[in-house]
Amino acid sequence: MAKREGLVINKKRTARLYREEKLALRRKRPKRKGSMLRIPLPIPMEPNQRWSMDFIHDSLFAGRRFKCLTIVDDFSKESPRIEVAHSLGGYQLVRILEEMRPVTGLPREIRVDNGPEFQSRVLLEYCLKMGIQLHFTRPGKPTDNAFIESFNGRFRDECLNEHCFMSLNDAKQKIETWRTFYNQERPHSALDGMSPKMFAEKLESELTTTIERLNFVVL
Repeated sequence: MAKREGLVINKKRTARLYREEKLALRRKRPKRKGSMLRIPLPIPMEPNQRWSMDFIHDSLFAGRRFKCLTIVDDFSKESPRIEVAHSLGGYQLVRILEEMRPVTGLPREIRVDNGPEFQSRVLLEYCLKMGIQLHFTRPGKPTDNAFIESFNGRFRDECLNEHCFMSLNDAKQKIETWRTFYNQERPHSALDGMSPKMFAEKLESELTTTIERLNFVVL
């Protein structure tokens, strides 16, 4: 973000000031594991081709637990929604998708883990009705859903671990503020330093230019 604003003069000096101001987030590094077979995820080629969904848990100041349904577009890296509630089941997942359908549209594929919420009959019937292919990861293989795992790591480090939530409404407001920042401003390495919003605008501009050129050739 500093580079985007033209503030970076020297990379090493910037890194030193970053450390001195204690801006770096503390991250728990996983223990080194043995080598294992890794199957690369197919890369989607357009928005709404494939979404990834998962749950992440936290607690309020008083100790009551709540859960967040995180949703990420695997192509644009945009998070169209983060649903926060004390309880989320199959019926709630269908309600959320129905609320999103007229706003963002629905994807052709959704990748999820093997949680009971995602295996509920009501969700399976809804996906079949809407023509959505529901793909389940292999048990014990979180790398099968790497896009949402990466997003959840950022969400945990930059939002959940940085705030104290006094109530469920307080959690909803703070999480929605972070989601808006993530979509509109936060640079993403997979998008060449652009935010998901900037990437979408660039994609739309390139598509418009291509259509205008094709129309010119036809005329």
